[in-house]
Amino acid sequence: MSNKLQVLTPQNSQIIFIDQQPQMAFGVQSIDRQVLKNNVVGLAKAAKIFNIPTTITTVETDSFSGNTFPELLAVVPGNDILERTSMNSWDDQNVRDALAKHAVDGRKKVVVAGLWTEVCNTTFALSCMNDTDYEIYMVADASGGTSVDAHKYAMDRMVQAGVVPVTWQQVLLEWQRDWARKETYDAVTSLVKEHSGAYGMGIDYAVTHVHGGSERVSHGKRIGPNPAK
Repeated sequence: MSNKLQVLTPQNSQIIFIDQQPQMAFGVQSIDRQVLKNNVVGLAKAAKIFNIPTTITTVETDSFSGNTFPELLAVVPGNDILERTSMNSWDDQNVRDALAKHAVDGRKKVVVAGLWTEVCNTTFALSCMNDTDYEIYMVADASGGTSVDAHKYAMDRMVQAGVVPVTWQQVLLEWQRDWARKETYDAVTSLVKEHSGAYGMGIDYAVTHVHGGSERVSHGKRIGPNPAK
């Protein structure tokens, strides 16, 4: 039974990356593309930390879309890549089978990050929800559309249909849930330092200047000040 009041956990989630490919990214205008890639890779690393089953699917790789972002593939180098001709990933049986394999184990909350929001994400989400009892969690800042409006109205349409909008860092912290979970604590804070901008900077500052810890990188001597004469 679908239950959107139940938070995301490492046991009830799986994730799919849809068409995170350069030609698709070229058309993205709703988010800075470097920020987009940072968020996508951060989300993939989060999934790896919590052992979330990960599906990667691509469209027309050789003809026009190009290869999946290498930074994404480097996170999960052993993953198969499910190639399609259809814009709607749900139209491909390999994608359906990959998701069903993990849904059988209770992973019916499907976290989605894809390009473009208004085409590949929307058609997948609506079709998947129409045919199954899966819940879709659309990662808004790890997805992108061809304009701000295209992304916004696609997200609005999906939300009206029951899709849950989330951000990549929200997903990460929902999986962690409690800082007392020490088995993932170090990996999560390391990921935040690398991919979470000001939040990560704040953790570095707190470690060194509040708690008196060491800097996380070694460097040369700090020389000065030496006012000019």
